[in-house]
Amino acid sequence: MKVNGIIAEYNPFHNGHKYQLEESARLTGADYTVVVISGNFVQRGVPALLNKHVRTEMALSCGADLVLELPAVYACSSAEYFAAGAVSLLNRLNTVTNLCFGSECGDISLLQQIAEILSNEPEEFSSILQDYMRMGYSYPNARSAALIQYAPNLANSSEIFRSPNNILGIEYIKALLRQKSNMIPMTVKRLGADYHDPFPGTGYCSALAIRQSLSEKSDTFYIQAYIPEEVNRLLSRLLETGRIVNSNDFSSALYYKLLSEKEYGFDKYLDVSSALSDRIVNHLNAFVSFDSFCDLLKTKEMTYTRISRCLLHILLNITKEDMAYCTELGYTPYARVLGFRKTAAPLLSAIKENSEIPLITKLADAEKVLDEDSYLMLKQDIQISQLYHGVSAGLTDAQPLNEYTIPLVIL
Repeated sequence: MKVNGIIAEYNPFHNGHKYQLEESARLTGADYTVVVISGNFVQRGVPALLNKHVRTEMALSCGADLVLELPAVYACSSAEYFAAGAVSLLNRLNTVTNLCFGSECGDISLLQQIAEILSNEPEEFSSILQDYMRMGYSYPNARSAALIQYAPNLANSSEIFRSPNNILGIEYIKALLRQKSNMIPMTVKRLGADYHDPFPGTGYCSALAIRQSLSEKSDTFYIQAYIPEEVNRLLSRLLETGRIVNSNDFSSALYYKLLSEKEYGFDKYLDVSSALSDRIVNHLNAFVSFDSFCDLLKTKEMTYTRISRCLLHILLNITKEDMAYCTELGYTPYARVLGFRKTAAPLLSAIKENSEIPLITKLADAEKVLDEDSYLMLKQDIQISQLYHGVSAGLTDAQPLNEYTIPLVIL
């Protein structure tokens, strides 16, 4: 049995994602595709536009066979931890044969060469990197320059480090190497617009462009050409009954959290340095909203996205200790199922037979199958999702969804 693994956010799902699913299956001859998606908060440090169950249905309706949830501690983290957590989850199923991802360059051998250097960190490369750091280069620029000096054949590949999917692809391969995984990496070249581009004249655009359109227009009229019909149907239904979620919907919750803890500082939280903690405390009186506070705190050295991620870690109580604790558990000690296709019964049977971690299909039963440490990790994820459901429901005066009673998405 050949099984593809894909790591995604689908925030929201668009034509490019469908192309990747179909092209990956064609190139590998896979029988099934397992997708690991971020939960209700995503890697850019923001809430997902749509909740994880809606995005699960989108994925299943467009080619995925099984969708699993990436725990929030990784889903909201840096590219390295995001990749490590997701690769671990797929790897520990002992069923996935190929790790498939999209990239701007589309050259797997090039990405593998870079990943191997960064993973092994040869002494000569490390020395060159430190030289550039001492010269005042930012870490990303120092890494790019050091790679080119260490491996001159990369001289024409500097753009790789400026493209988000290339960067993630390199991190995926690094995680495969470090975890000694047997999964074979392969990449599908992205079609159409780059991540930051507006709508092009083709049927492919970035998720960012779609999110911006939905935030401004609150309907799917302008994006119908860029999303599959099934996704348009789901989105239209959702927009009729409620509205999409954005960072500023969490402004009050974040402000209260920052006020409550300002006298203690925030450097216990993941990715938050002492300098950023002081900056948060010093500027708290100027807090207006989640987004504007990110703008206020950003500097040349610290991007908006990193600030947003740090603030989200504070809001969600994700600490440096949590990351160390979860890493000791092998990153992902369970696989929580969000949904599957009925035709994937042989895949589920193979996973149950071979997986070294339990499949969680019903939260009420999780405590019986997980050890105490793993269950604590799951409970943190449940609490984080309940915050999302509570804020989302408040936008339309509805009753919040309950993680324990939301049914699996089965198509």
